[in-house]
Amino acid sequence: MKRRFAWTLLTLFVALSVLLGACAPAATPEPAPAEPPAEEEPVEEPTAVEEPAEPELTLVIWADETRAPILQDLADEFQAEYGVGLEVQQVADINDQLPIAAPAGEGPDIFIGPHDRLGGWVDSGLVTPIDLGAKEDAFLDVALGGFTYDGQLYGMPYAIENMALFRNVDLVPEAPETWDELLQISRDLIDAGEVTYGLVLEDNGYKVYPVLTSFGGYVFGRSEAGTWDPNDLGIDSEGMIQAGTWITENVEAGLISPNANDADTAETLFETGEAAFIMTGPWALERFRTSGVNYGISPFPSDGQAFAGIQGFMINAFSENILLAQAFLTEFVATEETMRALYKAGDRPSAYLPVLETTEDPDLAAFGEAGENAALMPAIPEMGAVWGSWNSAVVLVITGEDTPDSAFSTAAQQIREVLGGATAGMVNVPGSYQAAAGCESDWDPACEVTALTEGDDGLYTASHEIPAGDYEAKVALDGAWTTNYGVDGEPDGANYTFSLASDSTVTFTYDPETHILTIETE
Repeated sequence: MKRRFAWTLLTLFVALSVLLGACAPAATPEPAPAEPPAEEEPVEEPTAVEEPAEPELTLVIWADETRAPILQDLADEFQAEYGVGLEVQQVADINDQLPIAAPAGEGPDIFIGPHDRLGGWVDSGLVTPIDLGAKEDAFLDVALGGFTYDGQLYGMPYAIENMALFRNVDLVPEAPETWDELLQISRDLIDAGEVTYGLVLEDNGYKVYPVLTSFGGYVFGRSEAGTWDPNDLGIDSEGMIQAGTWITENVEAGLISPNANDADTAETLFETGEAAFIMTGPWALERFRTSGVNYGISPFPSDGQAFAGIQGFMINAFSENILLAQAFLTEFVATEETMRALYKAGDRPSAYLPVLETTEDPDLAAFGEAGENAALMPAIPEMGAVWGSWNSAVVLVITGEDTPDSAFSTAAQQIREVLGGATAGMVNVPGSYQAAAGCESDWDPACEVTALTEGDDGLYTASHEIPAGDYEAKVALDGAWTTNYGVDGEPDGANYTFSLASDSTVTFTYDPETHILTIETE
């Protein structure tokens, strides 16, 4: 009995404990110890990108829009190597601006130009000699010769430009080796009704020069030292007259076009199949490619020589950075990579042998072959006295208006008078109106008929009766083209134009202070 009571008490105690535990509020667990906060990674301040310091010195180059981007691409490399900046400025009229800017200290350190201006630039003290060192052997000899004056090299060439003989390959599969062969091919094609003319000629001595040189014609000779000799004028040489006679005879035979054509007319005759042959340069490639004419390019028959024009880099003699300029040319421009880029952009054969010898353009390779015996354009100031009279003589010969002997002898006499100073001080307005005004031919800077007279006001004037028509003209000094002024008084500027609805009196007035020509009509 006692045992049962004890068990009952125990049971009651347990039940009461359970009941009290259920009624009591739940125990709050102690919070787990908080973990220490993670240490934050220090935020790195962004590193400022340092702009390259502006170079204290900058080399300035004048170039045209074709060459400028290629040269500017060399700027970073040049600055990294020398710490010197490079600024390539696009200048459209370098030949005119250089003589003005350079002496004033506003010119470039380096500029691009043609070799035939070299004589005048050297005589004016505008350019300085250049030493290509070991790189000299990498250039075409004729190109180096173009930039050599009085035994000194004044430029680094990059391109050569010369004419070649174009033929219609559908009519003439193989290039003729002699002028006689060309004439026979022409005769056969004309007889068969395939073409109107064999050879089409243009209206100036430059374009006809390959024929003239085949017979021994030349413009200026060279001294024993190899320099141009202005006293040895070949315009009336035996070879020049013989070539003129050949032209006259074959114009009369119907084998050569009887007109002294402008470039557009001559190229049209060739691309339309009216003429089998034309003598022209790489500037015609795009037009002929577009026209679809099947052309071939070859050297001139009978060892005829075209004029060679060389383009190159020269250093301004007034530059304060001559040694740096030379280093830039020899180390950064005279490389296969840069020269190849210049060649591809310029569409002219390269003067740099590693590029010339590996060219992939068959047309430019053909021009390179045709230019191997090219005659350098004389790089002397006296060349400016030649063009007007010589071109007029060529036109008279082609059109049959004068005999070769008379035309070339008269031209030579006029040129010698200019070179001798007979026309020194003359102010003239050569143009397409001159023959109508009484001159023997148009565009003659030495024609006395159209020379202007100085008035009390210091202006030069002349008046002429001119038939109705459209005309062009410009100012030329000293009876030659060496110094001439075009629109707005720009040296070597564009021609002035004027039109006459009826026969009129035209008055030309030239202001020697501004070099501007005023044209008034009645």
